[in-house]
Amino acid sequence: MVRMLLTCLLLVLGILMPLSVSGQRVNPYDADPAARRAGAALFATRCAECHGADARGIGAPDLTLLWATETDDGRVFQTIQRGVPGSNMPSSSAPENEIWAIVAYLRGISTVSPFENDVGDPEQGRDIFLSMCARCHRVATQGGSLGPDLSRIARIRSRDRLLRSIREPSASVAVRYRAVTLITQDDRSIRGLIKSEDAFSIQIADTSERLQGYTKAELQEVIYEERSLMPDFGTERLSNTDLDNLLRYLGTLRG
Repeated sequence: MVRMLLTCLLLVLGILMPLSVSGQRVNPYDADPAARRAGAALFATRCAECHGADARGIGAPDLTLLWATETDDGRVFQTIQRGVPGSNMPSSSAPENEIWAIVAYLRGISTVSPFENDVGDPEQGRDIFLSMCARCHRVATQGGSLGPDLSRIARIRSRDRLLRSIREPSASVAVRYRAVTLITQDDRSIRGLIKSEDAFSIQIADTSERLQGYTKAELQEVIYEERSLMPDFGTERLSNTDLDNLLRYLGTLRG
């Protein structure tokens, strides 16, 4: 059934595809629903093993963040087609229409329209951000780097997605933001995020953003957690009014 569906979607692409697109940087399938469906099926069979079913990364980068860093469709197309030298990302010999469909799908799940949010005070929201969030998150030149950079967050996350991420951050966590705890031989616990790891060593950024490296032989245990380092911000920690103010501020952050 899946193979039949993919075949049908690829036939649709063949019908919709302009006669010549070689070398272009503008996606011929931009906002095309049929092409996005085909791109989703292609992504699931070719890319999801490394980038995750939701494109937020497993052993490879979170692709939903690309458009938040001013990356355009043409650049993403070229990266898929040419691969990334020195990484596990190979080049692709897929037809251009299939690659463009994947790009259209990724853009569709990675960008949002400016969300309408007329509740809350953005200035008070900025104060809340600086007092409660800036230790780990950055906006422009202010804040930490342990968590995601929020400078363009309103381009890629809806208001509802942001609300859930604040109230229940562990409900959906990209792999690179899951917590890890190292237990040393002298019974110290060091919690942080993995920055690099191989069979013999591990490097983490601890909760104070200090890089620390260890050989695994000198550790008692490496505990991989499913949860986020970010705590839940329930109403006892962040009132609904303060949350509205914070969301109003975050809604202005489009770079």
